[in-house]
Amino acid sequence: MKTVTIRELHAKTGELVRDASRYGQILVTDNGRTIAKILPETEGTGVPYFAERKPSRSFRRLDESGKTGRGADVTQLISEDREDRAF
Repeated sequence: MKTVTIRELHAKTGELVRDASRYGQILVTDNGRTIAKILPETEGTGVPYFAERKPSRSFRRLDESGKTGRGADVTQLISEDREDRAF
């Protein structure tokens, strides 16, 4: 694991980010104290974060009550607004 100062990070950001992707975690220090980590991107599950989230019990109750509504498809409204603004 590599350690760099905040001054080095400022001077060599691109190089350090590439190093992290190749060699692993890099710690950034300020006056000898670790203040940040540069971590390489790991292969994700391929599932977007929000797809894995579960609605809270309170939200499910509200959603089931029908009070949240589903709203309208705004695509048509946006298209009309853009047409009105056309030169």
